Amino acid sequence: MKRLASWNVNGIRACVNKGYVDWLTKESPDIVSLQETKAQPEQFPPEMMSQKYQIFSASAVKRGYSGTLVQTKISPQNVKTSIDIPKFDNEGRTVICEYDSFILINGYYPNGQRDLNRVPFKLEYSESILNYSLELMNNTIKPVILCGDFNTAHEAIDLANPKSNTKTTGFLEIERAWLDKLESFGFVDVFRFLHPNEEGHYSWWTYRGDCRERNIGWRIDYFYLPKEFIHLVKDCYYQPQVMGSDHCPLILEIDI
Repeated sequence: MKRLASWNVNGIRACVNKGYVDWLTKESPDIVSLQETKAQPEQFPPEMMSQKYQIFSASAVKRGYSGTLVQTKISPQNVKTSIDIPKFDNEGRTVICEYDSFILINGYYPNGQRDLNRVPFKLEYSESILNYSLELMNNTIKPVILCGDFNTAHEAIDLANPKSNTKTTGFLEIERAWLDKLESFGFVDVFRFLHPNEEGHYSWWTYRGDCRERNIGWRIDYFYLPKEFIHLVKDCYYQPQVMGSDHCPLILEIDI
């Protein structure tokens, strides 16, 4: 059994100050995929440099921006911190770890911004990850697991106020259509597969207006798994009680 976690920490240095290491020690996942680390490797807090975990990171050229990181107890066979597309790699959006029995792609999908000016960039990155994943799947029998902050709520059940957000990035029809496309290629939203009709499960809340306390949020962080491997899943759940970021962790337990 493997225990995988994904969490947009909204700044790893800030999250460590808010209890990240205590969470890591308590939960003890085999692999942790972090997004929006906002740090260069030399800026990672020493408290998180546990001997139990190896760290592989992709940092943005722009300091204090974006960034992804994988902490892993299991030694990967191969690690890539790019998808060989400079405009995405320069923002440190992807870490890919290949293990004996699966491949993990940790992605921080771009925010489309309030004026929607980065929606095309977001969709282009998303499409690049899909193409990269499909190419991997054509060349291996290992399952390819996608995780991270996708910055899109897929269906009305995935956010508290769908009607008022149809023109907001994160719930635009064109963004949601890309998740439809991802699923049309056989990827399954693991949490929603296990909990098809359950409302009120979110992974991000704005800091404004006590939204987290009132659970007015969005479910935009996911694990996606090819459908032929979904039987290996034992559980998948969010941890909204865990503070430290405006997102909460997502846990996947899988017999792989």
